[in-house]
Amino acid sequence: MPKDIDKKLDDVLDIQSSIKKETTAVVIPKERSQNIETDYKYTRENLYGLVERGQDAIEGILDVCKETENPRAYEVAGQLIKTVGETAEKLLDVQQKLKKLEVENESIKTQHNHLYVGNTAELQKFLKKNK
Repeated sequence: MPKDIDKKLDDVLDIQSSIKKETTAVVIPKERSQNIETDYKYTRENLYGLVERGQDAIEGILDVCKETENPRAYEVAGQLIKTVGETAEKLLDVQQKLKKLEVENESIKTQHNHLYVGNTAELQKFLKKNK
């Protein structure tokens, strides 16, 4: 039944509707820095897509507002504009978080923990032998 409705709407509106399905590949990097970079790129692409779709939606809702002059339509437009603005701000937050993670990555390099089990006399003998 939904297909009949879609066909009728396409004919009435004189458009062709099609749904594209895209597959996404899951990438599992070996190192932490690669993982961070992959997550950053994925998040950034998603946020850009959301902002672009939001801008298209804003244009559409503003057209509806002009045509209907309905207060509820203006309210929805205002909320949508606010949401798109917050999504754009999240892009900056992602940048800042990435910088923090890079700093953490640089500070964690090599850590050597040495533990000596014995008494001081044995340690002194060992040190004298190495001189």
